[in-house]
Amino acid sequence: MTYLKNGVLFAVMMLVALITPLPPALAQDCGQETFQDARYIVCTVEPGKADLRLFWNDVNGEPYRYFSRVAEAVGKEGRALTFAMNAGMYRADFSPIGLYVENGRELRPANTAGGEGSAGLLPNFYKKPNGVFFLDDAGAGILPTDQFLKLRPKVRFATQSGPLLVMQNKLHPAFILGSTDRTRRSGVGVCGGGTVRFAASDDTVNFHEFARLFRDHFKCPNALFLDGGRGVGIYNPAMGRNDRSWHGGFGPIFGVVE
Repeated sequence: MTYLKNGVLFAVMMLVALITPLPPALAQDCGQETFQDARYIVCTVEPGKADLRLFWNDVNGEPYRYFSRVAEAVGKEGRALTFAMNAGMYRADFSPIGLYVENGRELRPANTAGGEGSAGLLPNFYKKPNGVFFLDDAGAGILPTDQFLKLRPKVRFATQSGPLLVMQNKLHPAFILGSTDRTRRSGVGVCGGGTVRFAASDDTVNFHEFARLFRDHFKCPNALFLDGGRGVGIYNPAMGRNDRSWHGGFGPIFGVVE
């Protein structure tokens, strides 16, 4: 009798397990990491699972500027914004400095202008090579701007920024070991298996240190700088983060929608 009861109980437990839905796999996961004594917020995104998007202007053609406004717009779709980060450099009117493609439409052309002077005095965007982060049907990628323009891949989303942090496992040639040019920095890398890693430093770091975070710590063969100083920001409700730019808002914004 005891065996029968236990057998029935086991069968019921198995049935409950079969009909109880498992929690969905996370399309994006954020956490704190430390590399060489510097603290970072790192978010890992699987493009095949996550609805990764770019945002710039709202339905009225006005820049979103703030993560909270993107979250409100996504909420009207009955969805939730679970992660956002600044997605490249922008002008005073919050328009992208370089190439910007959203939902397959090129809203801003690529910027191939060069700067004058030494690398140390050039604005970061113009420290060649700069590059393009893009998302197409095959997944995510990062290419130097000139190579992207030669290939002209058909993309759903793309944003141009600079400089490139890592190119085919090599650091940008302008980066200096031990540089005193230290500030908060944000960037994105495409790593093994097409996994995308976004990182924003909570401590001040130089370019050499930041690039090695992607190459040596995350093993990303390609990575792109997004912005530094006042232009760094991250949104992740689970971590209580809803950063604001000291510039009065952000231009392009990455977002994961669930």
